[in-house]
Amino acid sequence: MWLSDLLEDEWRLLELMSLVMVFMGVLSFVLLRSIRVPYGRYSSSVFGPPVPVRLAWFIQELPCLVVAFYFIFTQPQLGAPSLALMGGFICHYTHRTLIFPFLIRGGKPTPLAPFVLALIFCCYNGYLQSSYLCRHAAFPSDWTHDLRFITGITLFFCGMFINVHSDHILRNLRKPGETGYKIPRGGLFEYVSGANFLGEIVEWSGFAIAGWSITGAAFAIFTLLVLLSRAQQHHQWYLEKFEDYPKSRKILVPFIY
Repeated sequence: MWLSDLLEDEWRLLELMSLVMVFMGVLSFVLLRSIRVPYGRYSSSVFGPPVPVRLAWFIQELPCLVVAFYFIFTQPQLGAPSLALMGGFICHYTHRTLIFPFLIRGGKPTPLAPFVLALIFCCYNGYLQSSYLCRHAAFPSDWTHDLRFITGITLFFCGMFINVHSDHILRNLRKPGETGYKIPRGGLFEYVSGANFLGEIVEWSGFAIAGWSITGAAFAIFTLLVLLSRAQQHHQWYLEKFEDYPKSRKILVPFIY
């Protein structure tokens, strides 16, 4: 009875899904203290057969894009704030789905387990964010002039720029025909090991501020917890692999951490 009532009351369902996402973020943070996410440089056959990296990125990110477009086209009377936030969401996942995978040079295959988990998360989060913004968000008429919206949207696009630029730096570390890993140089990599992760954290934190909702906040918290762990792992890996790795370089926040 409780489950059927929950399914009929979509807003309650979205609240519960948001709380579950935060819980999964905390759980991931705890687990990643001792386990490295098995893709990229940490890829391992223990976690299932390999999936070609470009195909994995394309398929796992695609649900966010498809679900977002579905909700926009089935809810035609959206206000400006919802359209702006959905536009930012679509902008990010258009890049992640249709551009980023096809720019990858080489890249180790992704084991099946992390690929499936990423696919499930994108289905889950795509529905959570799109359903809230298209069906349940009730922004004031002047919300686009609110300091929270202006600050959030600015942070979102600044974070996306940092993320895309940092990925560009990482992608161009190797010259054609080269293999192996190198120390990233340039951009925010001069200050932190996880510049690409910092960009995405700033991006989704801005999204949460601009939307001022439990659904956006849950996504931002999840992103922070998971990518903080990834940044810590990368920083430690760099220190172990390169004797000349800059000792002044921080993990995630320039000059601080």
